[in-house]
Formats: sequence, C-alpha cells, structure tokens
Amino acid sequence: MTIGWILGHVIATAIGISLGLIGGGGSILAVPTLVYVMGVPPKSAIAMSLAIVGTVSFLGAIPHWKLGNIQLKTAGMFGLSTMLGAYAGARLATLPFVTGTLQMMLFGTMMLLAAAFMIRKHPQTDSPVGEPDLELYPKPVCRYCWLWLVSEGIGVGALTGLVGVGGGFAIVPALVLLAKVPMKQAIGTSLLVIVLNSIAGFFGYLGRVNLNWELIATFTVAASLGIIAGAYLVRFVQARHLQKAFGYFLLVMSAFIFWQNRTEFHSQKIQRQLPVGQVEPASGTPNFHSDSINRNI
Repeated sequence: MTIGWILGHVIATAIGISLGLIGGGGSILAVPTLVYVMGVPPKSAIAMSLAIVGTVSFLGAIPHWKLGNIQLKTAGMFGLSTMLGAYAGARLATLPFVTGTLQMMLFGTMMLLAAAFMIRKHPQTDSPVGEPDLELYPKPVCRYCWLWLVSEGIGVGALTGLVGVGGGFAIVPALVLLAKVPMKQAIGTSLLVIVLNSIAGFFGYLGRVNLNWELIATFTVAASLGIIAGAYLVRFVQARHLQKAFGYFLLVMSAFIFWQNRTEFHSQKIQRQLPVGQVEPASGTPNFHSDSINRNI
C-alpha cells in the first residue's frame, strides 16, 4: 500500500463528500486523481471512472427513486440517446489517433466549463443546492423539443465516452427546458441517465484498455462512504459557498492538466516534423547524421 494509493482514496472520499454537500461536480475529479495521483494511464482512467461514477450515481438515485423523483419514460428516451453517444465516444477514444494527451486536454476543457457553471451560479439564490442556473443555459428553439433532447443526449453521451465526464451540469437543464421536467425530478432523473450513460461508455472501452478491478472497487467504496458523510455534513456547512469554492478549485485543476500536457503536445509536434526514421535527439545533444560523419573520416 503506497502513499499514492492512500492519497488517492482520501481524495475519493473527498469526492463523495463534495457530491453529498453540493449535489454534483465531485465526480469530475475521478479521472485526474486516477491519472496524476495513482499513476493510471489516461484511457484506462477514463474507463475506470465511468464504472465509478456510474455506481456512485446509482447509489445516489436510490433515495430519489423512493421519493418519486425519477421519470422513467424521460430517462429512457434521453438515456438511450446518451448511451448511443457514450458508446460511440468510447469506441472513438480507443482509436490510435485519439491519444491520452488529447483526451486529458479535452477533459481539462470540460473542467473549465463545469467551473464556470459553479462559479457563476449566484450563492444568494433561494433554489436548493445542486440546482443549476438555467439562465446560463442557451435557450432552445422548442418547436421540436424532443429532437433537441435527443440531439443533446447524443452530444453529452459522446463527451462522456470520450473523456469520462458524466455531464450532469448539462443533463439537468436539458431535462427542465426541453423535457419540461420539474427541477426536483430532473435532478433525480439525471442520476439515472448518468448511470445509463456510464454503462454504455464503459462497455465501449471494455476489452480495449487495461482495467484495475480492485482499484475500481476500493475507489467506489471510498467515494460512497464520502457521500454518506457529505449528506450528514450538509446540515452544518454552507454548501452554496462551497459550490463556488469548488468551482475555483476546478479552475486550478484544469490549469494543472493543461500545464502537465503541454510538453506532450510539443514533443508530438516535433516528432511529426522529423523525417521518417529520424529520432529526436536528447536536449543538448548534437544531431549528427551518419553520412556527414563518414565524410569527415
């Protein structure tokens, strides 16, 4: 048991606590934790995060189901479109030209969007914690709302399969504005959609990347325990202010991801510019060619 393993599971518990406190967002930290703390390759980390997020979302959906806050018909229609997109996105991600670096850069972009939603949400609103600010969501042309709903489902699903983000910050507004679902039921229904989304994306990766099943299980247990703790602490903590602070934290994390992957893009660019068969020399090493050496002998 290494320090990285312990730290990773502590963060997993913190992810669960954030989900319990602010109603979302914490699962977006699963991928960078697996990659940068626990040393999992990006493609494997994304696939594993889908299993983790799907399981945790399923556990979170149970109390909403008991309260009658899940619309099965809507979840089925929207969920089928997200599943189609998620599976296609996952299969696309396993193609050779989609590198782990590209996926992490896309992931960092998604973190920026999630951070913007959390930071711009006004903390003094009377809406319950976890509800998105619908004013930030582009108003659709609702003559054919079902078509908008299916189209967005495919798009959100494709991003989920490609970078491992559940997409809850886009699913809830879509259910409210396009499917006319009341906010409380939209939050519960979105959890079921995320479960379906994650399952399809995970099966798109299954058999094509290496998976650490033990780590998936322990990480999920740690996050689930965190959710229980977060649900208890929400009575004593001003979660609205935590949501904005978490948004700034996501902003810092996205900058870290961009910084970590900048050299990869640079090296890939150099490799593309080098002639076939020529290897990039080490830094500070002269780049001699064998024919010029032979001429000087």
